[in-house]
Amino acid sequence: MSSTETPQDKVQTLYERIGGASAVDAAVDLFYQKVLADYRINRFFDGINMEKQVAKQKAFFTLAFGGPNIYTGKDLRNAHARLVKLGLGNFHFDVVMEHLGATLIELNVPQDLITEVETLAESTRNEVLSR
Repeated sequence: MSSTETPQDKVQTLYERIGGASAVDAAVDLFYQKVLADYRINRFFDGINMEKQVAKQKAFFTLAFGGPNIYTGKDLRNAHARLVKLGLGNFHFDVVMEHLGATLIELNVPQDLITEVETLAESTRNEVLSR
């Protein structure tokens, strides 16, 4: 921060406003509990090493929310191509969005931040579904 810059001048990233690493960790852990318990989408995780998947998701959310770039995974299209071949579509994306919103509500994230996260997530729909 420069000598003329005040703390109010520094715009916080979504990552910072949401609570940083501890918030992302809590959200991803709860999110996957919901996803894996949902018969509508849990088949897409059959045979997946969930420890690695959770770590990748935490790194991806950290990057997407403006935190440090520790993500080394594939781009969204390539990461989901196998799932698209298995039938991943709009319905499944909607279910994931449902669980994401429910997770953030359960963690008492303010509605304006939930809306920001949901807008960001929704912006990935075409890439995830290989369109």
